[in-house]
Formats: sequence, C-alpha cells, structure tokens
Amino acid sequence: MKTHGIRLDTGPSDQAVFDKRPEAVAHARDFARAFVRRLRPAVGTQDAASVELAVSELVTNVVRHARGTSCALRLRAQPDGIAVVVGDADPRPPRERTPDLAGGTGGFGWPMVQHMAKAVTVTVGPNGKTIRALLPR
Repeated sequence: MKTHGIRLDTGPSDQAVFDKRPEAVAHARDFARAFVRRLRPAVGTQDAASVELAVSELVTNVVRHARGTSCALRLRAQPDGIAVVVGDADPRPPRERTPDLAGGTGGFGWPMVQHMAKAVTVTVGPNGKTIRALLPR
C-alpha cells in the first residue's frame, strides 16, 4: 500500500518504508507515536518521547545525508526496551560532526541518539546500512 509517500507493511511487525523526502520525518514520528500508544503495559511519557525523538533524528539523518530513495523503519517492543531500527541504501556509516550553533546545519542528532539509547549498533553492508538503537521502556 502506498499513501502520501509512505508504504506500510500491514504484517505482524511494525515497519514502514518511507520515500526519502522531508515529509518522511513527520510520517515516521506519527508512526512511532502510534506504535508506542499501542504497547501494553503503557510506556511512560519520557520514554515515549525518547522513542519519537530517536526516530525523528535517525530518519532526518537519512533524508539529509544518505544516498538512495527510501528509508526503512522498524519498531519492536522488547522486554528490556524499544528497538528503533532505521535502514537506508547508503553504506557509509554515520559520522559525528561538530554541532552548528549558528547556521542551522545540525550535528546534534547522532550524538543525542547515542546518549539516549541503552545501546546503538551500526551494521554496514554492500547494499546500505542499518542503525539499531535500543531505547528505555
């Protein structure tokens, strides 16, 4: 199914593939918000906000920096947290940049995700990369 640049997988896992356009970030945040709302037991307000922020930052990085035309997002509730998994077709790993305090070009998202997450892994292959951040639940 394709709707407004978002292709939803209606199978048992919570995943979506977004066209790599600026509006993908808002769609991904909405997707994460809806996922967290369905979880039982309920996720605390701060942890829910952290999941939404991590999704927003990781998808923003794909839109701004990655090669390719799409971004895959998978969310999975685990006993020890919520896994946020973002994949793209660019095999280059993320790199930390000096935050731009004046020009608005970013540099804050990747360090923020690393700080919020209990664990972050980057898997790089010939067809792209996958970033997995485990957020508290």
